[in-house]
Amino acid sequence: MARENVNDLLVFLAVARERSFTKAAAKLGVSQSALSHTIRLLEERMGIRLLTRTTRSVSPTQAGERLLLAIGPKFDEIDAELAALSELREKPAGSIRITAAAHAAQTILWPKLEKFLPSYPDIKVEIITDYGMRDIVADRYDAGVRLGEQVAKDMIAVRIGPDFRIAVVGAPSYFAGRERPRSPQDLLSHSCINLRLPTYDNNLTWEFEKDGKELNVHVEGQVTFSSSDQILHAALKGFGIAYVPEDMVAAHLIEGRLIQVLEDWCAPFQGYHLYYPSRRQSSPAFNLVVNALRYRD
Repeated sequence: MARENVNDLLVFLAVARERSFTKAAAKLGVSQSALSHTIRLLEERMGIRLLTRTTRSVSPTQAGERLLLAIGPKFDEIDAELAALSELREKPAGSIRITAAAHAAQTILWPKLEKFLPSYPDIKVEIITDYGMRDIVADRYDAGVRLGEQVAKDMIAVRIGPDFRIAVVGAPSYFAGRERPRSPQDLLSHSCINLRLPTYDNNLTWEFEKDGKELNVHVEGQVTFSSSDQILHAALKGFGIAYVPEDMVAAHLIEGRLIQVLEDWCAPFQGYHLYYPSRRQSSPAFNLVVNALRYRD
């Protein structure tokens, strides 16, 4: 097969998997017009349309889907074998992709990795912050980070952080003239700041526990965000009550910028765990990253 044909197939794979010329171009580091030109020449050479294009999306045709399923795994195997060759080097090398919520990335992953990575310059780590419950196999991540109870049973889970609590907080300006909630049900009469979960296209359920009794509340409010940093900022400005990790608001509570409520209903959660498929072929680089992130009392 001519070298240009291989390159054209790699372009097709990128566009078909990303379902977007824009995302594929960013991933490959080329222009959208160059990708479009390559796909058009490939289709002309094969005499069949591989992609259906609209103004909003790109999707494989029946022929494109067949080609994707046929060649995708083979190129993945080639990538895996090339990555495996790095194991023969004196220094571990490779790229590790991890998906995690912003809080886990900021408080656990990066503080540990910034100490670890300088000793291993050939190991590259990509951290993608996302509150979606990603399928790490389908989305081609090496690992993900979730709370302990959220990890699927068929995954290997490694604790990387201690248990922590959620804090329910609001600014003094919000509580001025309002009665503070004494039970989770009281939140239904307050304006609460929601967190949108992209995977399920709904808002985070606020979970509480007291004396062995669990209570989940679906709150309402004026604003909804996709990150806890935005929620904290809105809470400080008095837009409502927030449900965020306690360590995020500790300084604000001490300095009186926020008021904590429902403390007796906020039981500790299992800490963050790194998880990955049990059938994953672990490389030396991946094992080193896992060991660096492992939680030690």
